[in-house]
Amino acid sequence: MYSANEDKMRITKLCTLFSFLFVLLLMSAFAQAQNAPSLPGVQSADALAANLFLQSGATGMVLVVVRENQVFYGGYGETAPNSHQLPTQDSVLRLCSLTKIFTTDVLMKLALDKTVRLADPLQRFAPPHTVVPKRTRPITLADLATHTSGLPRELGNAPRYSPHFTFPDYRMRWRWLPTQRLHSTPGTAALYSNIAFDFLSDALQSATHKQYAALLAERTLNPLHMRNTTFFPSPAQCNHLLMGVSDEGPCATTEATAGSSGLYSTATDMAIWLQYLLRTGGPGTPAQSPVAQDVYILPSKLANQKGLDHAGEPTGIGLGWIHILPADNPSHIVEKTGGGAGYETYIAINHSRRTAIFLAATNGSVDTHLNLFNAANKLLLAVAGLPPLPTPPPKLAVRRQHRHHHR
Repeated sequence: MYSANEDKMRITKLCTLFSFLFVLLLMSAFAQAQNAPSLPGVQSADALAANLFLQSGATGMVLVVVRENQVFYGGYGETAPNSHQLPTQDSVLRLCSLTKIFTTDVLMKLALDKTVRLADPLQRFAPPHTVVPKRTRPITLADLATHTSGLPRELGNAPRYSPHFTFPDYRMRWRWLPTQRLHSTPGTAALYSNIAFDFLSDALQSATHKQYAALLAERTLNPLHMRNTTFFPSPAQCNHLLMGVSDEGPCATTEATAGSSGLYSTATDMAIWLQYLLRTGGPGTPAQSPVAQDVYILPSKLANQKGLDHAGEPTGIGLGWIHILPADNPSHIVEKTGGGAGYETYIAINHSRRTAIFLAATNGSVDTHLNLFNAANKLLLAVAGLPPLPTPPPKLAVRRQHRHHHR
C-alpha cells in the first residue's frame, strides 16, 4: 500500500515522463513528415535542433535549413501550450526585427536604380515643416540602416494593452523627432535603434510616393511569391499564429512598424527568402544583389557600439546585417537577430558553404538562459561542416536580453 503523498509523487513522475515522451514524438514527426531531401549535414541538423529545443525551454520552434538548392524544415514542440499540435511549415510566425532586412532590401533596390542614395539626408523625406535634428552633420539613410543615426532605441513605451508592433505610428514619430537631441554625431557610434528603421521605411515611402507596405510587396514579396508574408494578417492566418506561454495580446495589423518589426511570415516563405539571400535559385529566380549584405562600417572605426552583439562580437556592420568573423574566414557568418511578443527569431548565413538557417521560437514557462543565437550559430556551422565560432572572453560574452525586447 502507498500513502497519499507517495501516490501523488508516482502520478507526478508518470505525468512528467509522458510529457517528455510526447515532446519527443512531436519533435520527430514534423521533420519526418516533410520528406526532406538528403542534405549533407541535415540529419545532424535535426538532432542538434531537437537538442537546442529541449535546452531552450521554448513552447514551439520552427527551423529552416537551406543548403545550395535543397531545403529542410523542422518543427518542434507545440503551436501553443497544451495544443498538442506540431508547428508546421505553414504555421504563422512573427518575424520581429528580421523585418529590418526586408527594409534594407528595398533600400538597396531603390539605391541601385538611383531613386535614392544612401547618402541622402533624412530631412529630404520629412513631412513639410518638420525639422530633423542634426549633430555636426545630418542623419542619412545609411546612418538609419546601420544603427549609427544617433537616435535612441525606442521612441518610448507603448500605451498599455497596445497590440505588439503597433506603436508608434507615422504621425507620432514625426511629431516626436524634432524634439530630440541626437546621442552622437551620425556615423560615429552604433546604438541599436528600432525607431530609426521606421523612419527609414517612411523615407522610402516618401521617395516613391507609395505606401511602404505596397512598395515592399511590389519590389520584394511579389517577385519572390512570398504570399504569406504580410503586415495585415487575416483571421485565418491569426488562427495559425504560434503562441508562447505569455498572453501577448491580439494578432493585429502591424503596418505602424513596417520598417522595424511588424512582418508576419511562415517557414515556407522563409525558405524562399533564404534562397534569395544565398543567391542559390535557378535560372530566372530572383537573387539579392551581393552589395545588400556588404560591410558598410567597421566597428573598430566607431567610438562605441551597443546592442549589436546578441549573436556574437561583430566584425562588420551592414545594412541591417551584422558580420561575425573576417570575410576570408570560412566560418564567417552574416546574421540578423529578432525578438519580442514572446518570440526569438534569427537568420544566419554562411556563404562559403552556401548554407543558411532561419529559426523562430516562442517562449516557455521556464527561461533556461540559453543564448538561442549562439546555439543557432553552432547549428549552422555544424550543418556547413565548419568549425564553431571561437568562444569569446568572458568580458565579451553575449547576455541574453528579456524576450519581449524586440531587436
